[in-house]
Amino acid sequence: MKMKIDFNKNPDGLVPAVIQDAETKNVLMLGYMNEEAFRKTQETQKVTFFSRSKQRLWTKGEESGNFLHLVNMQVDCDNDTLLVLVKPQGPTCHKGTDTCWGEKNVSEMSFLTQLETVISDRRSNPENEKSYVASLFRSGINKIAQKVGEEAVETVIEAKDDNDDLFLNESADLLFHYLILLQAKGFTLADVIEILKSRHSRK
Repeated sequence: MKMKIDFNKNPDGLVPAVIQDAETKNVLMLGYMNEEAFRKTQETQKVTFFSRSKQRLWTKGEESGNFLHLVNMQVDCDNDTLLVLVKPQGPTCHKGTDTCWGEKNVSEMSFLTQLETVISDRRSNPENEKSYVASLFRSGINKIAQKVGEEAVETVIEAKDDNDDLFLNESADLLFHYLILLQAKGFTLADVIEILKSRHSRK
């Protein structure tokens, strides 16, 4: 990747490098690169900084194993700040947290991930008489597929009316039962997302 970066703008030859998870879009940390660190990052595909405290090049994860694998780099409009898109291997902060601000590195879809975990737990305990989800798994794939069909029809019906509240509630029911159907077939929402991403990349 060829970019015009003004490493001479600051006396120390460093430019800020904002590290962002390419998948979740969360900011993970802020580091600094000189020209040599930038080149090494390109060559190794592992993010390397110039450590101001150690006064040397420092590849993130060289001691912990929590590397930041390079996905892409962009330079801002003034050519003096980098946006580095990465795939993190483990927590980013040296304190063991996902980000240097102590936040979880999860996407806005994290609630659906939590919901999938709950569904998986219910599937693992099919004898739970109090669980609606467990009862669906006990009934088998045909019953689950039937419920998805019923919820889809109800969603379409509400879409044709003007009651937004009913439409959104039916949409939620449809999505919930679809997540159950996915797990009954041995898949998760992530598998569907990968299909969508592969289709998008071909366009």
